[in-house]
Amino acid sequence: MINIAIDGPSGSGKSTIARFLAQKLNILYLDTGAMYRACALKALKLGITEYTDESVSSFINDIDLKIEYVDGVQKTILDGEDVSSKIRENAVSMMASNISALKPVRLKMVDMQREVAKGLDCIMDGRDIGTHVLPNASHKFYITASSKVRAERRYKELIERGQNVDFDTLLAEIEQRDYNDSNREFAPLRQADDAIYLDTSDMSIEEVLNFVLERIKG
Repeated sequence: MINIAIDGPSGSGKSTIARFLAQKLNILYLDTGAMYRACALKALKLGITEYTDESVSSFINDIDLKIEYVDGVQKTILDGEDVSSKIRENAVSMMASNISALKPVRLKMVDMQREVAKGLDCIMDGRDIGTHVLPNASHKFYITASSKVRAERRYKELIERGQNVDFDTLLAEIEQRDYNDSNREFAPLRQADDAIYLDTSDMSIEEVLNFVLERIKG
């Protein structure tokens, strides 16, 4: 069985690479970030503005969250609604960083992620896949890029989606999210000891994909 773990900060390109890898290797791809974004959207719908273990415990254990695949594309279903587009809004992204730091949220999501991976060839990307979710993954990668490059990528993505964003604000948000993810108490963002490190700042998607494929195929 093949389990591939890709970790790294926001905007590093790990999700894009994970999707391409899944297609190339014909295995399942689970976008774990979408799951945390869905938790943030649920909190937003409930009017929760202060993120604590107590505030999220009111809904997290019974959250109606499902991951479905339509023509090979992951769909995030929250309370019976396809929220795959809503969870990509920038406001939800920042909330996801805060809510994902909470232990009850991570424990619930990790249980769901491990259940998906059980008995399946799959690839997951996130912040703690190689260190916590799938510590025994057969292949681990830590993909990163400079904060400026990641902000430029995110800016272009949001503009193409028709969202009005300010670059400097976006850069500050990404750097704040890096800090939050790296300094949270439970399962922080870090490179697994046995993960291959890759800085994609000056690399094309094709170059990154070829690099990773070469390591996987040995």
